[in-house]
Amino acid sequence: MRLETFMVDTPLMISVSGVRGIIGQSLTAEVALRWAEAFGAACRPGPVIVGGDSRTSRVMMRAAAFAGLAGSGCRIIDLGIVPTPTIGLAVRYHRARGGIAITASHNPAEWNAFKFYGADGLFLDEAAGAKLRTWVESEAHVSVAASKIGTYEKDESAVRRHVEAVLAIPFLKRDELRARRFRVGLDAVCGAGGELLTTLLGELGCDVVGFHTEPSGHFPRNPEPVSEHLSDVCSSMKDARVDVGFAVDPDADRLMVILEDGRAAGEELTLVAAADLVLRYRQGPVVANCSTTRALDDVAAKYGASVTRTKVGEAHVARKMIELGAVIGGEGNGGVMLPSVHPARDGAVGIALILQAILESGGSASAYFASLPRYHLVKRRLLFESLNDLTRALQSVEGRVPFGPADHLDGLKWTLDDAWVQVRASNTEPIVRVLAEARDPARAEALAEAATEALRRQA
Repeated sequence: MRLETFMVDTPLMISVSGVRGIIGQSLTAEVALRWAEAFGAACRPGPVIVGGDSRTSRVMMRAAAFAGLAGSGCRIIDLGIVPTPTIGLAVRYHRARGGIAITASHNPAEWNAFKFYGADGLFLDEAAGAKLRTWVESEAHVSVAASKIGTYEKDESAVRRHVEAVLAIPFLKRDELRARRFRVGLDAVCGAGGELLTTLLGELGCDVVGFHTEPSGHFPRNPEPVSEHLSDVCSSMKDARVDVGFAVDPDADRLMVILEDGRAAGEELTLVAAADLVLRYRQGPVVANCSTTRALDDVAAKYGASVTRTKVGEAHVARKMIELGAVIGGEGNGGVMLPSVHPARDGAVGIALILQAILESGGSASAYFASLPRYHLVKRRLLFESLNDLTRALQSVEGRVPFGPADHLDGLKWTLDDAWVQVRASNTEPIVRVLAEARDPARAEALAEAATEALRRQA
């Protein structure tokens, strides 16, 4: 993934379901407190679930969340350091009014965020997110009297319930997996996923070789689990002679597969492999965001299924899955969403499904992944001097590329006979993403360069 830098400042990133920024700069204790207060006012008297990843700013962010929620009259249920998908499951289990995931997901360690859940256990939709932002930016008073201050309690069983939910997948052949005794490498990047994923793998009879499974928050690599960040751990897993390896981000909702020969399979194939397994057992629609590889369409077609595309973002995919009754969905960033467990990106679900797929293939992880359809997907990131420059570049690029009319579902996307190209602003970082996919690597690179050059003219 290529990064070109044209930007000098990093503003607070406000998306449909939350707020994200760099600690001590755009995201301060005061900012976090105001967002927690406003969310608590919308949820009171609660309960509201709170949990998050291990990054070192968690002390400040947890304190702000607890103070804001208690001050607005909510009953707080604290999960501690847990993966983001564990929080969504807990919202449903407790029939809570909402939840806060304290995590910047795949962003570097200096970032943190609040991601807000509604009572349905899904991230807030656009309408609810806009209403919360209006409340935050108003001067509305949200604190309650002393007699109505919120309460605090812990839930120490959330991770165990999450493990049980994954093990209950009806077509997961637990006895056969235990008999196979996979030797599995796990890199949890010192985030929140170590306990959950180690426990799950143990329940599936795996011999676990752990890397960075302690939740220290001191990330040993760039926390985004993409190929260029995993060279060291890939080498270590090869040396450890694992049958397959898995790497996740700090909140364990994104998953990368590492093959026994030390190669990363590519984050785009995580969902493709999971779908290939699920569609053998369940017939129905598939949902993915509009930046996900065409390989998913090829796999779906093999089973007579269709793929519906949404805007990028888990909330968009989840709601479309529920609307259509989809059997699986997700995003090409390594996010697998299985609605029979919950409609959320979940690294634990992805691991279970992919182990089952390799088991059923009867061969090695590398042989199984080689059997999947494959395209060449180029990903680039460009940062601009200001958000105004970023917006102006996006507005002008359509007329500067020779691709014809663009689809405007999310940024700009051109679908060609043998390829596609997309230019869109990120929801999580102040950048523009350029993606181009084709079967021929040279074709994909040329398409990405054409779109990138059109953006450079505005830099």
